[in-house]
Amino acid sequence: MSEGHNAAVEDPAWVAAADAIVRAGRRMDQRGWVPATAGNISVRLADGRIALTRSGGHKGFLNADDVIEVDLQGRPLRDGDRPSAETLLHCQIYGHFPTAGAVLHGHSVAATVLSMATKASALYLADYEVQKVFEGQTTHAARVTVPVFDNDQDIAHLSRSVALYLDDMKAGYVIRGHGVYVWGPTMDVALARLEGLEFLLACELERVKLGVPTRIAEERL
Repeated sequence: MSEGHNAAVEDPAWVAAADAIVRAGRRMDQRGWVPATAGNISVRLADGRIALTRSGGHKGFLNADDVIEVDLQGRPLRDGDRPSAETLLHCQIYGHFPTAGAVLHGHSVAATVLSMATKASALYLADYEVQKVFEGQTTHAARVTVPVFDNDQDIAHLSRSVALYLDDMKAGYVIRGHGVYVWGPTMDVALARLEGLEFLLACELERVKLGVPTRIAEERL
């Protein structure tokens, strides 16, 4: 294995990637999207390297040493580094989308509850102005489909299920009872899309609690 990268390495590109991950972790923590040690965050550098949060760290208290390097198969490039078991899902996105530069995975209350309250294979978002944050969305009148996949501790098996729908994803996806995956060409875009999706899911959860009719799933919540 190579020596990999850490905060001690004088590499401006790596330092910038690690800084973006640290800032994203703090932002996600402030909004309650990564409780305890949940979630993971990654960045793909211009030269193809992948910077990823180390497994087990609280995302609100990250520092540069909590960011490790993995290859496109999710293997750590330095002895002793331990990536999350879900690293393969990050790598899958980078492998499928050449323009993907950052991937965010969070565990919000809204995503967890809404996905567990229905057996539907997707959540549907429509009539919200904020949905324009997603790629290709130009009007609130369109319907955005967010696939929902059953949680699976076999990440390779889960990734095969996700692979069947990646081409059509515009707003990321949800793992039932678990959380969301969102990505973008840059960290700023990925964060905006995550914020947009979480806002919309929170709105739908409020509608359910208020008893307001919702069409978020094909079957009634």
